[in-house]
Amino acid sequence: MDPIIILGIVLALLFNFANGLNDAANSIATIIATKALTPLQAVLLAGVFNLLGPLLFTTAIAATIGRGIVDPSFLTPTLILVALVGGVLWVLTTSLLGIPVSSSHALIGGLLGAGIAGAGTGAIIWPSLSMIEQTVFYGLAGIVLGAIVTGAFAYLKGEFKPWNLLVGGLIGVTLAIPIAIATGFLKVSGLLAIIIFIVISPTLGFVVAFIFGTAVVHAFRNYAPRRLTRFFRNLQIFSGSLQAVGHGGNDAQNAMGIITAMLLAGGLISEFAVPLWVILASSLAISIGTLLGGWRVIDKMANKITRIRPYQGFAASTSAGGVLSLMNVFGVPVSTTHATTGAIMGVGATRGYSAVKWGVVREILIAWILTVPAAAVVAGICLLAGQAVFGGVF
Repeated sequence: MDPIIILGIVLALLFNFANGLNDAANSIATIIATKALTPLQAVLLAGVFNLLGPLLFTTAIAATIGRGIVDPSFLTPTLILVALVGGVLWVLTTSLLGIPVSSSHALIGGLLGAGIAGAGTGAIIWPSLSMIEQTVFYGLAGIVLGAIVTGAFAYLKGEFKPWNLLVGGLIGVTLAIPIAIATGFLKVSGLLAIIIFIVISPTLGFVVAFIFGTAVVHAFRNYAPRRLTRFFRNLQIFSGSLQAVGHGGNDAQNAMGIITAMLLAGGLISEFAVPLWVILASSLAISIGTLLGGWRVIDKMANKITRIRPYQGFAASTSAGGVLSLMNVFGVPVSTTHATTGAIMGVGATRGYSAVKWGVVREILIAWILTVPAAAVVAGICLLAGQAVFGGVF
């Protein structure tokens, strides 16, 4: 086997390890914040269910990563290796700084940067005009419908303010596009799906968690607080497991897609089909990263965004896990970090605007925005530097 391919496989598994290290916070932050489990117990729980996730879902996300961003005819083992370097460097850097970022988006940025630097913009699989037009149509329909419904509801309550229309429009587009995709009316794939859910996943997590959290508060409003605390701490073990399965099913496929693409580019397999050993190795790598835990990231997710009570932890984990599972089914590589952070903000917002520490949220948002371009720049520079030093060999 070509040494570059071997190195690429090792680096892909390292990427999944770094993913688990950073994204360990996703499925256990709320469990630790409410003391439903000790940090060690929570990490062990997440590690086990992260391992199960890829075995329960299809490998559609791996296919999106491996052949939906850069045209497979332009992919070489070296280009894939450099894309991994860009993604790994960004994830490790942000993990050391304690900033939760999307490992999936870091890898996508690496692929874009290496692809453009190595073969030009023509190597990227851009979305078709009709796909963009359909997305805009359903997005605008969601905005208008959401604004009308929210505005009318606020008016009937005698609490109408202009910003109600803005909030309603945001909620409308957040729900309309995933519903259109789930029902088959809107078909998006590849780069466009990824771009859409960079925006949609945190707001979807926020909206679903806010609605679910509000419903939980209403349903259990007459129960004694101590009884509620004990009840929801137990339920959090279930919801945290669901979220860890969703996380593993989505993010573990990053390395699967990359390794399979590298095997295909190197002529070791004849078609894009993820081998079983790749599924197992990728799942194990992300689980080990989760078991070791990204404790600075966990602290920020668990304690710095908002104060989380057990019922809110259950609502946040269940909402984020449901969103991730749905996206896994449709093969969309969303950010588990975005969905979970949005869900935590959503349950926090059920106690009012001031319950969320928006300064911390802004810091996280900046890291999200920078992830794809930063990883792309790092990967592009590495490829150009390698070509300058090694010439056509690289």
